Amino acid sequence: MCLCPDTSGTGTQAVMDGGTSAESRVPRPGRQPGASGEGAWAPRMVSSPWSLSRGRARVAAAVLCYINLLNYMNWFIVAGMLLDIQNFFQISDSNAGLLQTVFVCCLLLSAPVFGYLGDRHSRKAALSIGILLWSGTGLSSSFISPQVMPCLEAVALILLIVLVPDPPRGAAEKQEEAAVGDPRSSWCEDVRYLGRNWSFVWSTLGVTAITFVTGALGFWAPKFLFEARVVHGLQPPCLQDPCNSQDSLIFGILTVVTGIIGVVLGAEAARRYKKVNPRAEPLICACSLLAAALCLFLALILARVTLLASYVFLVLGELLLSCNWAVVADILLSVVVPRCRGTAEALQITVGHVLGDAGSPYLTGLISGTLRAARPDSYLQSFLSLQYSFLGCAFVIALGGGCFLLTALRLETDQARARQPGTGTSDSKDAESQALLSSTGSVAENL
Repeated sequence: MCLCPDTSGTGTQAVMDGGTSAESRVPRPGRQPGASGEGAWAPRMVSSPWSLSRGRARVAAAVLCYINLLNYMNWFIVAGMLLDIQNFFQISDSNAGLLQTVFVCCLLLSAPVFGYLGDRHSRKAALSIGILLWSGTGLSSSFISPQVMPCLEAVALILLIVLVPDPPRGAAEKQEEAAVGDPRSSWCEDVRYLGRNWSFVWSTLGVTAITFVTGALGFWAPKFLFEARVVHGLQPPCLQDPCNSQDSLIFGILTVVTGIIGVVLGAEAARRYKKVNPRAEPLICACSLLAAALCLFLALILARVTLLASYVFLVLGELLLSCNWAVVADILLSVVVPRCRGTAEALQITVGHVLGDAGSPYLTGLISGTLRAARPDSYLQSFLSLQYSFLGCAFVIALGGGCFLLTALRLETDQARARQPGTGTSDSKDAESQALLSSTGSVAENL
């Protein structure tokens, strides 16, 4: 489940036009202006202005951040207990990796459905239903051993209902419906449109490379660091549970810190660089991924020599990976018309996770298990097997950088198409998208 800001164009353009209703003539997509019948120009009324106070906007953003934090906490619960799970169930690395694959595959069954609903109905209602199902599933699996997560998720649902506003749907999204009285495009039509949008396609493949690496790192890095400490004589081997979770805790803290700093740095770098280069977003993503591939390679190679250097390069690699999250969202907003942004986000999430972190933990574990089976049974060989299996991640993240370079070649063309009259954005710039592109702090000021 991914929580994304409302990018529907609701109210922002109306406020910029002076807060007054206006009438415009918009052709139905796929028809020529002036044609007879349904394709003729038809008037539409722009929705009344809608605004939100700065304080209310900040509270809503904080609640959404809290919900997204709980989402990621659920993703990494198994990784934090991986050694204990393997010892208790006596399972190999390849079978342990399947745990994350099954989790992600089950989770993604709902993404296309909720993306479709989010484009056509209340996003607040869709989020509430999703959190209710999510927390209910967690609660049903914790009757034997009560957990704190279902309680935190229940609090998140209450905060969402009480504190997060539900903005009216924008005129941009209901353009076809208001213009000709017909239902808007179907899900299949939206998917066909996205498949022809090369900036969306290449950036989605770039996101897939990022999720592939972050999935493998999030699942296996704590164990890799633990085994590195054993090899260096800083930690006794774990032969029975509970195992020492110090490396999981350190890696988790580093991931949170680098994630926050990376998102802010990436968004700010894109905002500044875009003033001199319209292709700033994909170029920043490409450069950060290529640098992250080098840092990850050095972190893996140096782990046997010096643990401190391995940690340093691993932190730098995570920081560079995190710089992409906000920027990738900016790319999607700028090249996709408002009427199908929810579907685009859901499709990007589904492809990214199915081809990314749904399989990367299993593939990494499978390679590690295969290499380990051909080596003597020792902690050193276990460490080296996992080290070699991780090297593929550096190659994948470099491919992701190449995908963003291809995105840069098509970005301006696809942005121009998304801004054409009749597509649901203004002729000059999509005001709400630009507000989201500038920085996380400027969202509240533009609402």
